[in-house]
Amino acid sequence: MLGFFAKKIAQVLNNHKQENNNDTDPMQKFLKVGEYSVGAQENTPDGGDYTLTVYKDDHGILHQALSPEESDKLAATYVRRFDSRLGRFRAFQNRKTGVRYSVTDYLDTFLDQIKPQIRSGNNSINIGVLTDTHYKATDSVDFYGNNGLIHVREFNHLEKSGLLHLKAHLGDWIDGSDAGLIGESELIKLRNSFKSTRTPFAIIKGNHDENDKFDEHHDLKASFPENEFEKIMWPIMYAQKELKYVSRYHGVAYFDKDDLRVIFVNTSDVPYILDEQGKKKYDTKLTLAIREDQVEELIEILSSSSGKKIILLSHGNPINRKGGNALKYNGRSLHELLVAFNQREKGRMHSHNVPPEFTLSNDFDFTNVENAKVIAYFCGHRHVEDQFRINGIQYILFNCSALMGPGHALTTKYNKNWNRQIDDITEFAGYVVNVDLVKSQIQVFGYGAASFKRVFSI
Repeated sequence: MLGFFAKKIAQVLNNHKQENNNDTDPMQKFLKVGEYSVGAQENTPDGGDYTLTVYKDDHGILHQALSPEESDKLAATYVRRFDSRLGRFRAFQNRKTGVRYSVTDYLDTFLDQIKPQIRSGNNSINIGVLTDTHYKATDSVDFYGNNGLIHVREFNHLEKSGLLHLKAHLGDWIDGSDAGLIGESELIKLRNSFKSTRTPFAIIKGNHDENDKFDEHHDLKASFPENEFEKIMWPIMYAQKELKYVSRYHGVAYFDKDDLRVIFVNTSDVPYILDEQGKKKYDTKLTLAIREDQVEELIEILSSSSGKKIILLSHGNPINRKGGNALKYNGRSLHELLVAFNQREKGRMHSHNVPPEFTLSNDFDFTNVENAKVIAYFCGHRHVEDQFRINGIQYILFNCSALMGPGHALTTKYNKNWNRQIDDITEFAGYVVNVDLVKSQIQVFGYGAASFKRVFSI
């Protein structure tokens, strides 16, 4: 396995630009205040002719600004600043969008590579997947920070190809470590950046999205009011005409394309209960779970899924590769429900050794469902790539987009093997997943700190 990662990393470093390399970023050498004419040999956007302006701000920090030579606009199109922590200029960002042209160029190449491998037509669906951005109000060069918002904006570039039928963020939008008002503002920025009129989208809640990480360090008092994530994020999701749902309360919805159905599930379904001191009974960060009302909606959707091959999307994996419960409460029960669906069973769900708030007593009857099967379950949360098949259901885990530098204690072994760096393509991670019912296969294509291609049979 380590040999694979070493080979993959070497490939990444050889095939793609690194902003701290003057050979691939010639404009790093322009350190003297002034104006310069630059073009293709300096790796300008699309190889065009630009005016490069180098200047110092009021704090004496060097900046670079790029403006098309033919433009009569005073404001530059791309800007960047010198970062003393790195000893170099950061990557150029579009002044209006914050998107880096080096990243969009890379994503265009990625799309060109995967398009020939994807069959178009009926019963072939392409899902863009992003997870665990962990956006926070920190300008970090080696860990979680404001780069999380940039990752969302750059992920949206995939839509311009027209390849995606659906896109999904699998949760942990924010790190949840900033003060409440800041966390709310971060969610609003992420929502506004992720929403789309071009591509239907899924907004899934993660275990960090209740801001409990901040509460953990501030007497455990709730910094978010009840249903704050839900009020900010879900109305625009449920407003989409392409999605169907039972209610708007639990984060459950589904999207159909031909004979394939994609169902969204909320594994951060935790009651909001405060004591007299305003402290939460349950820390959402530590209490991944599903509850009875959400399960009832899922049963209703499954019961009307004749003729469908089904994929579920959530933040956390309900079971682990040994088949054990991987949520705090009811993960194994969820898996058993899906198995019961595939086996056309009738029965009642039961919970064992759970608090009353998480008790399940749902009746289900799948005996009348015809020609339907749950084929796969997609999730994030673990900050790794992984996969395992249990009872015929393929579980696929996706790596976090959030930067996990090699020097941090929270960085997983998987991400340490990537040696992730700011402004390099290892900074971020995202996916395009093709599910082809005709070929009976799932293709997972990754960019950034992700495997380029994983293939699974249906």
